[in-house]
Amino acid sequence: MKLLIVSALSGSGKSIALDTLEDCGYYCIDNLPLKLLQDFINHVMFSDQKAYAKTAIGIDARNQFESLANFSDSLKLIREKGIDCEIIFMQAEESTLLRRYSETRRKHPLTDYNIPLKEALKIEKEMLSQIARYASVIIDTSRTQYHELRQLIREQIGERDVKHVSLQFQSFGFKHGVPLDADFVFDARSLPNPYWIPELRPFTGNDQPIIDFLKKEPLVDEFFQDITGFLERWIPRFEQEGRSYLTIAIGCTGGQHRSVYLVELLVEYFKRPLINVIVRHRELH
Repeated sequence: MKLLIVSALSGSGKSIALDTLEDCGYYCIDNLPLKLLQDFINHVMFSDQKAYAKTAIGIDARNQFESLANFSDSLKLIREKGIDCEIIFMQAEESTLLRRYSETRRKHPLTDYNIPLKEALKIEKEMLSQIARYASVIIDTSRTQYHELRQLIREQIGERDVKHVSLQFQSFGFKHGVPLDADFVFDARSLPNPYWIPELRPFTGNDQPIIDFLKKEPLVDEFFQDITGFLERWIPRFEQEGRSYLTIAIGCTGGQHRSVYLVELLVEYFKRPLINVIVRHRELH
């Protein structure tokens, strides 16, 4: 049996994730109290293993603090029962969460007359840190739109059962911040920059003029070879440790040219039958 525990900072997309997993064949429950998790597994999941073969449970800060503090004990008991349990944690930058609450005018579950929203977000992050530390998949939704997040959930979690590992290659611009969910970050800012050639500036790394420019640069090829060599060596080690998902982020200054070109090369290089490869160009929305 497969059990996904989906936890998230409020406003970072947990409901979207659970809806998407339901579309992928998971039986989904939101806001299950942690103290009832063992009973649910013993008396529901094991009572009909076919119906609950793929189950996703949403757990958030509405749980009591004592229950969240003992999450590691709950996780240990789950795995001792032979259940394949994976933790997915979703987060977003504080400024993004504040903006989303301002736009929707929803009430944060931890706010009251004495706790303003900004303080509630900090308390929530601390409460859920006990779950986040065990997450095998961390998703930063700061710059992710609704349909993009659904696609991301499908590719990373919902449709990778037959794959050994999922690799997400993401391009980004350092001037917009480093992705919070990256496992490895490679800095391409030392490579020749087509931005300084006026006639190339309007294009992106997906366009032929940029491809032709970077393809002729020896340093770009050296950089690419170093990354592929590193990943070829270490991906099997992560698989042996039970990791099923890795995010590799390639950054340049603006996230338009060098990083995009390199990510496309890496995606093409690692496309194999047993590897699920995902591409995301953060700054090309």
